[in-house]
Amino acid sequence: MIDMDMQRTQPSRPRRSLRLLVCLLLLALLGTATTAAAAPGPGAAPAAAAARTRAADAATLAPSGTPAAAAAARWGDRRLDEVAFLTTHNAFTNYEDSRWSSVNQSESVRAQLDNGVRGLSLDTHWYERSTWLCIISFGSDCYPSDVYLCHGDCKTFAGATYALPRQSFHGTMQTVLDFLAAHPQEVVTVFLEDYVGADQLQQSLGRVRGLQDMVFRPDAWGVRQHGWPKVADLVTAGKRLLIFSDRSDREHLGVMYDKSWTVSNFWSLGDLGNDLTCVSRWPDVPLDRQEPGFRRLFTMSHHRNVPTVLTAALDNGTKLRNRIAEQCRSATGGRDPNFVSVDFHRLSDGSGHTPASIVAELGARP
Repeated sequence: MIDMDMQRTQPSRPRRSLRLLVCLLLLALLGTATTAAAAPGPGAAPAAAAARTRAADAATLAPSGTPAAAAAARWGDRRLDEVAFLTTHNAFTNYEDSRWSSVNQSESVRAQLDNGVRGLSLDTHWYERSTWLCIISFGSDCYPSDVYLCHGDCKTFAGATYALPRQSFHGTMQTVLDFLAAHPQEVVTVFLEDYVGADQLQQSLGRVRGLQDMVFRPDAWGVRQHGWPKVADLVTAGKRLLIFSDRSDREHLGVMYDKSWTVSNFWSLGDLGNDLTCVSRWPDVPLDRQEPGFRRLFTMSHHRNVPTVLTAALDNGTKLRNRIAEQCRSATGGRDPNFVSVDFHRLSDGSGHTPASIVAELGARP
């Protein structure tokens, strides 16, 4: 019995082994096919990576595409040294921001910006708190020590060298930053006639919300090596505030030394307004100065020693336009001003030429 049982069971072993072998072979083939289907073919990995890169780029560019397109539409390909800005001389001495008895402008700093001004000249002075002034003003002049906008000593003549309410520098700069925040395509430049220490200026600037993110630093953009950037690039990058000073020890604050970055004519037209020559403000920096790979910005002043509404109206029209064309353009080697600084910027001689229209005309020149 045993022998017969063994005979009956012997043939079944090879069959089981064969079936097992077939199953293993099928599983192997199935696994190979699955792996082959899942694995990328030659060049598939670079293609997938490129697709992911394109998708990431598209996601990155989508939010900034509209502002960049708007900046390009607004400014084109013009560099900073190829555009012109209307600028107000002593922008802070006006009838609206404080009670000045003698002014250079008729409207507030914010109104000037709203009406097309893009350059502001400001005088910074340190004011030390005065208990005496607080007492004799019956409490109306009890201001803390700070950097203020004064036209001379901040304690001498109310209405002439300073005005009440006192205009703090950081408050006026905050007005500029608020304007820029509300107008994302615009660029504003501030020129400082600077009578304060670098640490005092730093303390004041440190209180201006958003300033450090907005201020343009030429060293970070390699201006000396590559020239001024396109205005559209500045707008897209959010670097839309330029600050210049006539003091050289504050570039670490993002405040450019004007003598290093600009050429400038002597500011006065004379008492009678008949000195139309265009000569350099600095004898050692001629208006036609040439430097390899770099062109300075040209700031042009056009105002008299003593501002009045009448004289500004006489000076701000045809006289200004002709002076640029006949005097300053030749003195600078054929270039136009980037900043045109005037008193009472909204007044003109009735010729149809205003400071704003003249600046617009400069901006339209090829």
